[in-house]
Amino acid sequence: MGEQTFFSRVEQRHPEFASLFKKHQEEKRKKPKDLLQFIMENSKVLRREENEWMLMVMQVVRKTALFFQPQIRTKIMNEGWASYWHETLFLSDDRIKGHEVDFARVNAGVTAMPRVGLNPYALGMRLFYFLEEMAEKGKVSWDFQRTHDARQRKTYDQKTGQGKDFIFKVRENLSDFTFIHQFVDQDFVDVNKLFVAGRRLNQQKMVWEYYVKSRNAQAYREMLMSSLYHPPCITVDLEKTRENALYLIHQFEGKPLLAEYIPNTMLGIEYLWGGPVQLETMEVMGSPQPRQTPAIPGLPAAQSGLPKPREIKWRKVLYTMKNRKISKNIL
Repeated sequence: MGEQTFFSRVEQRHPEFASLFKKHQEEKRKKPKDLLQFIMENSKVLRREENEWMLMVMQVVRKTALFFQPQIRTKIMNEGWASYWHETLFLSDDRIKGHEVDFARVNAGVTAMPRVGLNPYALGMRLFYFLEEMAEKGKVSWDFQRTHDARQRKTYDQKTGQGKDFIFKVRENLSDFTFIHQFVDQDFVDVNKLFVAGRRLNQQKMVWEYYVKSRNAQAYREMLMSSLYHPPCITVDLEKTRENALYLIHQFEGKPLLAEYIPNTMLGIEYLWGGPVQLETMEVMGSPQPRQTPAIPGLPAAQSGLPKPREIKWRKVLYTMKNRKISKNIL
């Protein structure tokens, strides 16, 4: 009764309340989850009877992409989990007797930890083994985290017997991002003798040589994070989308869009939308510094023997695709 009285008083004092609330609810429902969904629901081109087949194809593409998102975002966990159980089950099977060397040779070829680059099978498997041992000793508890004495941390063992249960919970609830962010700590890096490799030019021998750049867990974790799947976030600005013109905004996160893909992508969006398309994004000011050598995945840029990299300055730009022609303006 109290709520009804309150709202009746509000409506008496503010008669526009009901209409504004209804409008808010409609706008909330209309907010698109992604660009494909917005185009499918609002494109006049796709609503034509002769183009219904295009809408069906887009629905298949979108649903397939959504279906594979969990797998893409758990690549290290999936492959590490498979490697963990392959080794665990194989070693517990009596039928391996007499074939230990063959198994070790094949298994090492898949799960060897490279000094340069990233092997998701190796990293994921070692993380699961590490977490199982940590949970068995009670080292995933708050009491252990509060222990700072190196000797006490080394001998800490509560014999919980919860190792398997813990890694099953990790496998069920985490993604690669949270898996790495939470558990790749200094203890894990030290136990597995991991490091971030650098590359420099030996000017006397005129060869590239690799060196240990850092054994710090934060540096190693950042290197792993940079290799994870992270597509650009592009949203529809409903306020700036006018009549048949679609206005898109790239939520900038420190990485620019690949310039060579922008024209063709916007051309396809213009065709599906049936009108001009604008894209607001960020780009590097000036011409980028040319690369001296091809980049190696998982390896930072060279630290010596090359000119020092310039400080990166960004600027906001607006791409416009209209009548199959693209233009760019600096905002």
